[in-house]
Amino acid sequence: MALEFERPLIELEEKIRELEATAREQNLDLSEEIGLLKAKLERLEREIFEGLTPWQRVQLARAPGRPTTLDVAERLFEEFVELKGDRAFADDPAIVGGLARFSGRRVVFVGHQKGRNTKENIARNFGMPHPEGYRKAMRLMDLADREGLPFLAFIDTPGAYPGISAEERGQAWVIARSIQRMSRLKVPAVAVILGEGGSGGALAIGVGNRVLILENAWYSVISPESCAAILWRDAKEAERAAEALKLTARDLLELGVVDRIVPEPGGGAHRNPEGAIRELQKALEAVLGELEGLDPEALWQDRYRKFRALGAYRET
Repeated sequence: MALEFERPLIELEEKIRELEATAREQNLDLSEEIGLLKAKLERLEREIFEGLTPWQRVQLARAPGRPTTLDVAERLFEEFVELKGDRAFADDPAIVGGLARFSGRRVVFVGHQKGRNTKENIARNFGMPHPEGYRKAMRLMDLADREGLPFLAFIDTPGAYPGISAEERGQAWVIARSIQRMSRLKVPAVAVILGEGGSGGALAIGVGNRVLILENAWYSVISPESCAAILWRDAKEAERAAEALKLTARDLLELGVVDRIVPEPGGGAHRNPEGAIRELQKALEAVLGELEGLDPEALWQDRYRKFRALGAYRET
């Protein structure tokens, strides 16, 4: 499904494919016409994506085809072993993680996992974890500390599951525990916002020494729809809420909430997941290189200073 602002690009791409097919079938030289259309496509793509509104970026963050945590694991890691279960209740498919090898170094990773289609989304609860998911994440944090391995967290959730079953099993308490546990890691911790970063469900695995965000991802205390429903009693005001929440990558970098924006290929990560993951690999290699020389106390102090500085302001 194409987003409304993407339709002109898709129409141009279809025209280019039709011309290329005609040129092959009829043995015609249409290279000049195809070249002009490709130049127009590149120009239009640049114009559209440089002027996206916050709400349009929220829509891109939710677009089918964006790389998920397992996509990253399969394409970014040389090998990985998924670990399941929280050793207390059950395995939560909305959070995945395990051991992996990244650029020659062993790491522990965890991340929210949405489905790649409707059936998978239902099975994975649309990337909204239950308490057992966060207990699994804490189990992996313990493993990272025990083995002295860098900890990578990939965030992509509209929020933790807010249903009665999750509340009965202590959802708020376990999120608080996960935030506390990650803040006390003795190893380098890097969090990456792949798509959606909603509320405490995202922050539970977001306490990194470095927080990266893909160019069209968002990160906020609340989703635009929920914010609009509270402030204006109408979820249809989500576009207005997205503008006010300052949830885009550029806003978050300016506010000091994230440390680095990972550029997405032209057209967004959902149209070129491989290109987006290549950019993510370069960014992760750079930040891990910065952190690997620090001892546990320095890593803890670095994380503490980073999060204590959030919300600082100056009077003018």
